[in-house]
Amino acid sequence: MEASQSHYISMALSSHLASTILSATTHSSSSSHSPPKVPNSQHCSSLNTLSFQAKPTAQHIPSLSAGASLRHKWRTNVSFFTSFLSKPRDAKPIKEELLEAISPLDRGADATPEDQQRIDQIARKLEAANPTKEPLKSDLLNGKWELIYTTSQSILQTQRPKFLRSRTNYQAINVDTLRAQNMESWPFFNQVTADLTPLNARKVAVKFDFFKIGGLIPVKAPERARGELEITYLDEELRVSRGDKGNLFVLKMIDPSYRVPV
Repeated sequence: MEASQSHYISMALSSHLASTILSATTHSSSSSHSPPKVPNSQHCSSLNTLSFQAKPTAQHIPSLSAGASLRHKWRTNVSFFTSFLSKPRDAKPIKEELLEAISPLDRGADATPEDQQRIDQIARKLEAANPTKEPLKSDLLNGKWELIYTTSQSILQTQRPKFLRSRTNYQAINVDTLRAQNMESWPFFNQVTADLTPLNARKVAVKFDFFKIGGLIPVKAPERARGELEITYLDEELRVSRGDKGNLFVLKMIDPSYRVPV
């Protein structure tokens, strides 16, 4: 859903703030003996690669223990390199790159299409290094988050003069109650609360229930005020989410103790 009902649906989890977890080498060895040659592990299944003397002596017959040793070394090396290559990437330098890229963009309001493309690419690298594979089961999700970047124009309110745009946007989530809340700062202080329904370990369906105009006047949300939100990166200080309309959201934790009104 977009903010077609009223201008204060500026922090929608789904299409607004909804609109945030990338591999084996082979090793070969050869015998140092004169022919006949000891086959390596890649050729053990092919008899025509072996060359035998007419009357082989004991010293020229490849021993079973030697073959087993070669296979063990090969498997050990493959296991080592597979483990090395599949080791998760360090997210810290990617986070620093992302924060540096978005810092001059006024939460995304000043981002060009080229800026958006670059930030999306960095965000995808960060998502590939996600340390929290099941964010909806993690306490790291709980609390109040500040939106520091988005591609959602309805949240950024770019159609308004700058002095009429909200200065700061927040989103709070509590996993235990499956409740969420979006909040604007000056000049309007609008809010909206929502129920969350898990679709899998990182994605929720969002059903908004009440808006608060100016943070005071409650208004029941229309039935169509729904959407989806997928949390694609989560740690103790940063969250990346993607909404059902393709929007990207980057948020930083500011208050892990905050509770969403029931």
